[in-house]
Amino acid sequence: MTILSFCLFSPVPTFANPFDLVSMNTGSFIYHAFPQDDDATQYFDNHYFSIERKLSAESDLSLVAGTFLNSQDNRCIILGARKDWHRFNDKLVFKGVYAYVGEFFFEPFENCGDDGFYKTVKDEIGIGFAPYLYHAVQYNFTDYFGVEGGLILPGLVVMSVQWSF
Repeated sequence: MTILSFCLFSPVPTFANPFDLVSMNTGSFIYHAFPQDDDATQYFDNHYFSIERKLSAESDLSLVAGTFLNSQDNRCIILGARKDWHRFNDKLVFKGVYAYVGEFFFEPFENCGDDGFYKTVKDEIGIGFAPYLYHAVQYNFTDYFGVEGGLILPGLVVMSVQWSF
């Protein structure tokens, strides 16, 4: 909660309303294209939710915090950063999200490393996590609503909805 509070309410070197710098991602669709895994938690069953906060009104960097159910149906935390690599116009942007996804010391996230790749990492270093490298194209229909589609390496196809304030 401390990280989320910092992301939402820390001072910025601009006169913008702090909520103008905040967005929320919901409604995520995930498909395991490679390796294909029909038993994985996918499609709309991952219950993805995240909050992003731009560092300033002019910045192309944001902090990201969120949660979802991983491929093994375990709740994980997401802590990372977003970088807008190229803005084609006012509506279309190519972006990347680079995040720690895994266990955290709060109870809902303590089982993230119990299965799959997360467990392999946990067995080696003691904490279950995966680095997420996500690249997407986001199309903003309005200043408050956009959709995105991209790929989490090595092969998860993702689509999501972004709400901006």
